[in-house]
Amino acid sequence: MGFAPPTPREILLIFLLLASLYVIFIWETHREQFLPVPFQSNSLKDSVQSAASQEQEQELQVYQTRVSWEHPKAPVPQTRIIAHVPGWSIIDHLYIFKGVVYIVSDVPSSIPNVSAIYSKGIDIELGREAELARLPDDTDIRVISTGQARRLFGKGAQFLDGVTILVNDPPQFVRHYYHWAAELFFGLWRTYSSLDPSIPASGRPTSLPPPRRMWFPRLDAFRWRDYSFMNQYILRASFPALTMEFVDDWDDRRNMGVPWVLERVVVADRSAAMMALNYQRYQRTAASAFGLGRGSASWWMVIRGNVVRFAGMEEEEAEGEAGAGAVAEGASKANAIVITYISRQEWGRRMLIQQDHEKLVRELRKLERVYGWEVNVVMAEKMTRLEQLRLAARTTIMMGVHGNGLTNLVWMKPNARSTVMEFFYPGKALSDTFSFCSFLLYAGGFAHDYEYTTRALGMTHYGFWNDVAFTSPDLPLPSYPEGFQGRFIAPCYSSLMFLVVGNSIPLDGEAVAALCIQRLTLEEEVDDG
Repeated sequence: MGFAPPTPREILLIFLLLASLYVIFIWETHREQFLPVPFQSNSLKDSVQSAASQEQEQELQVYQTRVSWEHPKAPVPQTRIIAHVPGWSIIDHLYIFKGVVYIVSDVPSSIPNVSAIYSKGIDIELGREAELARLPDDTDIRVISTGQARRLFGKGAQFLDGVTILVNDPPQFVRHYYHWAAELFFGLWRTYSSLDPSIPASGRPTSLPPPRRMWFPRLDAFRWRDYSFMNQYILRASFPALTMEFVDDWDDRRNMGVPWVLERVVVADRSAAMMALNYQRYQRTAASAFGLGRGSASWWMVIRGNVVRFAGMEEEEAEGEAGAGAVAEGASKANAIVITYISRQEWGRRMLIQQDHEKLVRELRKLERVYGWEVNVVMAEKMTRLEQLRLAARTTIMMGVHGNGLTNLVWMKPNARSTVMEFFYPGKALSDTFSFCSFLLYAGGFAHDYEYTTRALGMTHYGFWNDVAFTSPDLPLPSYPEGFQGRFIAPCYSSLMFLVVGNSIPLDGEAVAALCIQRLTLEEEVDDG
């Protein structure tokens, strides 16, 4: 009897068995192809093992959130004044309790007059009565002994480590780009940087740890930004990790009813700074900070470097100095001469006479053709914030009518040719410009705003009254005549017309161009090589 042929069921079972044997064979012979590839080379394994062993060796951290003097022999940390001029102070162990600032010292004679440190933080108004109203009292700041501190604070205080910036200013000036960047930031960093006299020309490195927090006890979170939206750019670019607190946060700490002690604080107070001799000379609160007398000549380069890199440029792209013969073609971006004219012709006030504006542009374009220098005629309000920062960082000569646009001079690279030319409302007969109208203007306008800021950075400033240029030390006295802000409407009786004189500022474009050539070729300097 022969074998019966296999049934379909038996054939299927044999097929499945053979297929299973094949899969097992492939898995065993090519196993490595199916397993995950380890994400560690031998060197990486070694580094991980080394890091793990180091972590085991590290001590566990205890966060210091409180300074305690519970034991009768434990000292209360006394306040130390590290650096001080009116309006600008660096202080260690400054105490805050129920909204009042406390200086704890058993030697009160070593503490400066508190009115030169802190004020009531109210708006700045003119007059003796307003000055007296800004002076602090015991509800603002006090000097107490360590014994008084024990009785007042109890057994300790909450501790805030690192560097705190405390700005005791109202929103009156904070919301203006110039006063934010060239006064508040300028003064704060000049004060803090006095602790590191070795800052190099590149701005890096520095021994100064970045500030951790910035407090504004007199304004809310909606009133520190300016209308041009530059304040926040400068702050975030300079200190990306810095946190901010405002009046609501200050009130939170006040209402908690516990004392706080700041490890180190840089205090800025506009009203207090106005007591300084340098303020009386230049009407700039930041000028007071330069009375500290210490610090590096490159003190500002830390902030400038941070802002330039934030704008997407490296330092070599923003050097901005070259020989007089350097031309655009064949010259790198790093060594090109750049002239930037910031026009206000569409701003609505403080504008050049239109014909003089056009002539100035023609004269600058002539320099571009003859010398190959890069010339930019721009309106700041039509540029993005980053475009403004990038252009300023490359600019060798910046010029324009007195106004907020010139604030960007703080991002220029200081060198022998770096120059700011500022056009002022002049004090001369308007009939020199308009033959159909004869009357005398008031004394020529002048303010130290951009002049002082330029010189403080080691650059050169020239003011212009039409065809007359002036520079330090031969400067006029500050003057704000009617029309300086572009709002004074003067009658012109001979032609039955009215002229907005502040919006009709005359300027000799040829004189400006000639000064550009002089500055960029340094004709007036003796070759000492």
